[in-house]
Formats: sequence, structure tokens, C-alpha cells
Amino acid sequence: MSDSAERPATPAVGPVTPSEGVGVLHLFCKPTPMFDGEAVVAAVKQAESVGTQVVCVATLGHKCDAAFMIIHQDLRQLRALQTGLQHAGLDVVDSYVSLSEYSEYAKGMPEEMLKVRLYPIIPPNDMTAWCFYPMSKKREVGENWFRLSFDERKEMMGEHGKSGRTFAGRIAQYITGSAGVDDYEWGVTLFGAHPDDLKAAVYTMRFDQASAVYGIFGPFYTGMVTPVEDLVLAI
Repeated sequence: MSDSAERPATPAVGPVTPSEGVGVLHLFCKPTPMFDGEAVVAAVKQAESVGTQVVCVATLGHKCDAAFMIIHQDLRQLRALQTGLQHAGLDVVDSYVSLSEYSEYAKGMPEEMLKVRLYPIIPPNDMTAWCFYPMSKKREVGENWFRLSFDERKEMMGEHGKSGRTFAGRIAQYITGSAGVDDYEWGVTLFGAHPDDLKAAVYTMRFDQASAVYGIFGPFYTGMVTPVEDLVLAI
């Protein structure tokens, strides 16, 4: 018997896609001594050539120097860009993995509105202030979100959504689901016309019961949407 007959067949490497929606990957990076700006630009351009949406962010503070928000239906394409950026000398110091979704409380909304949530287009026009944070809902005794009835949760989320709509035109919000794929349950990405719009929106919405009582927030990352050619000069 030949060696090839003894070895089990190697499964073909094909796309890995959600049944609906797209994969969303946030990468938070710092340059290493091997950093190659031209290679970073080339990696982003290569990703965009196969339909990957990439938003590049010059970040503020010590947590990282650059962030990349990456969207593609095929999770392998997300991995391909991550590999390209690492080979270009960027160290991924933090990351977040999620999938686009629409809320269970959004059922009954017009199909076009649901489609926008499942297949987002980024970045929104004229909104270059940016932040990201992950969040979950509490599961504590007496404050367990998942023990509430659907109607109770829907009422609180209705209040939360009403607060958010007061920032229409100032903030674009992208909420992606991460239960089962990362440490928190949702990732929240905000684009704003001005950085204080981001601050005002998050502050205002924290007074809603859904956040004030039940919200758990992870680390915040903040920066400015920046073309990749300018980003590599800034870091």
C-alpha cells in the first residue's frame, strides 16, 4: 500500500462563514522593531482587494498605537489580514472577535433596517472620532438580566434605544454579538463627528436601567479614523 493510501485525506481549506451576517475582528496593535509601514499598507490593500472592509485607527493612550476594525463574511479573510499585519511587524496586544447581528428586540423592524445591521458598511461618512468597548449583562443574584422576562428586557432596551436615537447624525453605532466567540457578549463600536459626541452618548446611555443596573463594561479604546498610509507614519 502506498504512503498516500495510508494517510487520511486532508480536508480542503474552504471559507468559514456565518449562516447570516459577517465576521468582525478588532485588532489592537503596537509596532515591534521589525515594523514595516509599507508592508502594513500592502496587507491592508490586499485585504481590501478581496472585499474585506478595513477601518484603520490611530489610537490614543498607552494600550496600543493602532487599531483595525475588519469585516468580511469569510472568517479566514479576517485571519489573513491579521497574519499580514503581524508579518509586517505589528504586535497584536489585544483583540476582539464578534459577528454582526440584529437584536432579538428588533424583530418586526423593516427588512432594510435589519439588513444594515447584518451587513454594515464602514466607516460612516464624516465621522472620524472612534471608540470601541466590549460589554455584557449581569448575572448576579437579584440583578440577573437573563432571568428577566422578554417583555421586561424589551421595555428596558426600548428606553436604551430612545436615548441612543437622540444622537442620530452625531453618532453611528455598530453592535456586534460575541457570546461564545469572545470574553464578553457584545462589542460596541462608535463613530462620531466629534470626540465629545462619543463621550456624551456613552454618558447619557449609562443612566438607562439596562446599563445602570445590568451593564458590565470592558476596556475602552479611543482614536481617530486614519488612512493606512498616514497611520503608518503616525506610529
